[in-house]
Amino acid sequence: MTDLHPRTGGAATGTGVRSRPRAALPALCATQITSWGIVYYAFPVLNPQITADTGWSTGATTAAFSLALVVSGLTGIRVGRIIDRRGPRTVMTAGSAVGTISLVIVAAAPNLPVFFLGWALAGPAMATTFYQPAFAALTRWWAPDHVRALTVVTLAGGLASTVFAPLTAALAGHLSWRATYLVLAAILAVVTIPAHAIALKAPWPPAPDTPTDTAETPRAVVRSRPFLMLAAALTLSAFAMYAVVITLVPLLIERGYSSGQAAWALGLGGAGQTLGRTLYAPLARRTRPTTRAVVLITLGGLTTAALAVTPGPYALVVAVSIVAGTVRGNLTLLQATAVTDRWGARHYGRLSGILGAPAMTASALAPFAAAVLAVPLGGYPELFGVLAGLAAIAAVAAAGGDPRPATTRADP
Repeated sequence: MTDLHPRTGGAATGTGVRSRPRAALPALCATQITSWGIVYYAFPVLNPQITADTGWSTGATTAAFSLALVVSGLTGIRVGRIIDRRGPRTVMTAGSAVGTISLVIVAAAPNLPVFFLGWALAGPAMATTFYQPAFAALTRWWAPDHVRALTVVTLAGGLASTVFAPLTAALAGHLSWRATYLVLAAILAVVTIPAHAIALKAPWPPAPDTPTDTAETPRAVVRSRPFLMLAAALTLSAFAMYAVVITLVPLLIERGYSSGQAAWALGLGGAGQTLGRTLYAPLARRTRPTTRAVVLITLGGLTTAALAVTPGPYALVVAVSIVAGTVRGNLTLLQATAVTDRWGARHYGRLSGILGAPAMTASALAPFAAAVLAVPLGGYPELFGVLAGLAAIAAVAAAGGDPRPATTRADP
């Protein structure tokens, strides 16, 4: 796309009016690892223990987790608008506090309604601490070099499952699931609340100018066919991707692997995400946004199909999980840069929130839908085959998501 060159050139160099807060990037790296690792990736590891201890069905507990993601998707639209105007500090600090409280409620829940309440409260915490607000902050502070900053923070975030899936499994081996969640809630509070409060206090720079060839209003963009097609592609892809993440552990347990082996396979897939994100910037320089979207979503479907037909040996299963993680890592950056690649950065928070809402809702429904569908489909391998088919449909939709086929280019 046409490069964005804000009138205050300090953003590109770290000097001048729009100087970059030096502590923001390392702080966001640490908080993304911790927030994703604890609020998201701990659940698939602990859920078998939760259901065994409480007698609650897997469908019920997964529905509670899905509720958090639905609330997150709906809340994210408002969060994006607030960050566009005021910056990320207050929003992300409050989100860390709310996330801590939500996990304490989950850990103490005496019954399913309170368990659902805890996860419903986790939804706003996800919307205010996960990738979307971090991406909005980095896109504004680091423009026009935001792809580099986004890559760094997602490289760190990709380690969330690598760090916290095995750590959660180790804690659960010595503690109850309730005590494990309390320990994780304490870690979340200690790491993320001060990091967001202290490191994100720099002045919020003005919005960059919008290139003349993308000077559409946010409302016009949202109603356009390219935006709708892109939203459809990312939504279907998100459903397939997150269903795979959540059901990989039960898939491997169904095939006879231990919960520890399954957790390590999931965690090493996170390491694959980190590897994949190192490849995104070179890929972005050499491909147009639409081509990139189609290729990556197609690869996501192929790796899902590979997991469906690969029962072993364990080393091969882990290798496929790592490759699948590599693709997921690229898909995260694909969504992070989708708005700026096509419509500029001026309304990034708002457009990204709207674009991400259906995808987040799909990712929210994915765990519950996957758990429910696995039984009538005949098992988790068959489920993974269906998810691969959804990814193929998403790739077709992605082909219609380019508003300027002849000129759109990715920022380096």
